[in-house]
Amino acid sequence: MARKNLLASITGPAADRTMHETRSDYASRGASRSMMLSIEELAESAKRLTDGETIVALDPDLLDASFVSDRIEDDEEEFALFRQGIEKDGQLQPILVRPHPDSDGRYMIVFGHRRARAARELGIRVRAVVKNVEEIAHIIAQGQENTRRADLSFIEKSLFAAKLLAMGQSKDTIKSALTVDDTLLSRMLSVAEIVPASIIETIGAAKMIGRDRWEELKKLLLRPGAASQAEELLAEEDFRHLDTPARFNQLLTHLQRARRPVRAAPAPQSAGNWAAQDKRVAASYRNTGKSFSLSLKSKDAGEFGNYLSSNLEALYEAFREAKQRNQTGD
Repeated sequence: MARKNLLASITGPAADRTMHETRSDYASRGASRSMMLSIEELAESAKRLTDGETIVALDPDLLDASFVSDRIEDDEEEFALFRQGIEKDGQLQPILVRPHPDSDGRYMIVFGHRRARAARELGIRVRAVVKNVEEIAHIIAQGQENTRRADLSFIEKSLFAAKLLAMGQSKDTIKSALTVDDTLLSRMLSVAEIVPASIIETIGAAKMIGRDRWEELKKLLLRPGAASQAEELLAEEDFRHLDTPARFNQLLTHLQRARRPVRAAPAPQSAGNWAAQDKRVAASYRNTGKSFSLSLKSKDAGEFGNYLSSNLEALYEAFREAKQRNQTGD
């Protein structure tokens, strides 16, 4: 029963009734049904909180990151604009933290890492909602917040799911955190398992690259030797100067080209000319291995050509007999 109202204490009874009506169909099933409100509800309730006992101003140096990372990297240019917005307009929405489970007097960020980082760099306090939430509720709140904001790329969500699974979290919890179904979760975990971590880290978050293209890369990397080919490309200095979508695209193109079968070298060709001693028939020929063309000309070309065509069967039998004698050594 206590777990059912794990995050509901943020709001009053009236807000609870309103929020209950706006839950998504998926969030009302599985692990989330019995342990928390959806993140949309949590965000709306945080906006309405004005009591100083609920929203507090914390020293960013007292905050530690979540126990599970959901980002590969920060886009520094994008973050600089984000920080400028907070410097100009202030922090518009509080972050969510919980008392640190292992360090007295410190807090662990549930969501709002970028807001906390911006406050730390600006030398200001960060507005935060402090709630005692359990580990599973922490995971769901963190995952759904980033899903709601469309803030994480497909590969970042895939790595987040893989980390949670490795920590022993159930698939129901992971599906609730990322608001995905069984099929999509399976695809996420497959990509995170097959694409080497070193390749993912070098490519980066690749926010413009979706599920289908990551799955195509995964299939290409299953080919023998493909991972080594990828690592060789990633080690090149020019590759590291590209932005993350360009890195992904170049790697994908590189592996697609390497997959194409190498065409066999064409058979040696021969060509030549022949002429009868009496000069009444001349011929030119070309041999490509799979085809042989013969062209006759001069005075008796037509007549000699008719003779050849009418005697092809006999000529071929004579050819076979000669070939057989050569093979047997007779």
